[in-house]
Amino acid sequence: MTMTRLRDVRLIPLVFGPLIGFLAVLETQLDDFFGASAGATWVSGVLLGAGVVVAAWHPLAGTVMAAACLPIPVVVLDAPGVGGAAMIGMIGVVAWAGWREPPQRSLAAFGAAAVAFTSASMAAGLSLWELFFVPAILLPGWCMGLLARRSGERAAELAELAAALDAEREANAQAAVAQERTRIAREVHDAVAHSVSVMTLQLGGLRRVLAGRPAEQEVVAGLERLGRQTVEEMRGLVGILREHVDGEHPAPVPSLARVGELIADVRAAGLKVTLDSPAEPPQLPPVLDLTAYRVLQEALTNVLRHAGEVPTAVTIGYTDQAVTLEVRNEPGRAAQAARRGGHGLVGMRERLAMVQGSLHTSVEPDGGFAVRARFPIPRTR
Repeated sequence: MTMTRLRDVRLIPLVFGPLIGFLAVLETQLDDFFGASAGATWVSGVLLGAGVVVAAWHPLAGTVMAAACLPIPVVVLDAPGVGGAAMIGMIGVVAWAGWREPPQRSLAAFGAAAVAFTSASMAAGLSLWELFFVPAILLPGWCMGLLARRSGERAAELAELAAALDAEREANAQAAVAQERTRIAREVHDAVAHSVSVMTLQLGGLRRVLAGRPAEQEVVAGLERLGRQTVEEMRGLVGILREHVDGEHPAPVPSLARVGELIADVRAAGLKVTLDSPAEPPQLPPVLDLTAYRVLQEALTNVLRHAGEVPTAVTIGYTDQAVTLEVRNEPGRAAQAARRGGHGLVGMRERLAMVQGSLHTSVEPDGGFAVRARFPIPRTR
């Protein structure tokens, strides 16, 4: 059994020790070799098993304690020799010490066991071969313990190496993602923000040319503000994609909490808009909030593009389950545009599909046009 399969490795000597004591008693009762010293011999075996149990917490001390029990029955009680249960117990406890202790300490445990075996063998009057063989049988147990310890250390090193490689791979993946995001941000900025900035500057020049025409100048001023807002929002999105440098923060992300600014911009462009919305909208998931803002922005843009400067009503409702949005304008050219279709409605449907929302558009009985969207709020639990 290994440490990965045991909740507590001390179970090994805690089970092995009592088993050795039981085998020592059984051996002396069944083997006539021990004769009159059988009682003293099995007492020594039980004490050896107790030493194995102590080794669960203190491998070196437990091994020395178990080894001290070997010469007692031979030297003190005149036993004929060491029993087989005692040999098995010593091999096991030496292997345990080799696994659980550093090599220098486990070598001391092996030496103590070998000296105890040699002393008991000499007291029993064994032959020279037996004097050599009996301690030598401890060597395989100690080597097995050393191999188990080395295997565990290598497994720990491999686990640390694997963790380090995983961390390095994750860091490389994050660096690649950051690099790609930076590249995308640069491409978006170069392709869009520059062009919009130039258009905004041109609108500023046109507004100054129209100094004597207030109505047209106001429309151009509204478009100029929209252009600047678009550039700021673009910089904000780019800031999300790339790392911030020198503490620079991106522009605020579009949100229904800023719906008043959007309404003010379209009013400045000439659209007569009324807004019915709670003064303090609830906190929404960022993706849903941004999507709802963009759908409202597109709907108002479509009114300007297709219906002209007609009275328009915007209604925003909030419940625990969903956000509802309605943009309804009075008769204009929207009915014809609805029959023709357009990229604006397609874009709104695509945005709503990403948040599992629904979009309904219809020509009203009075000839106006309505856009109704529902954005379900995902459950948090």
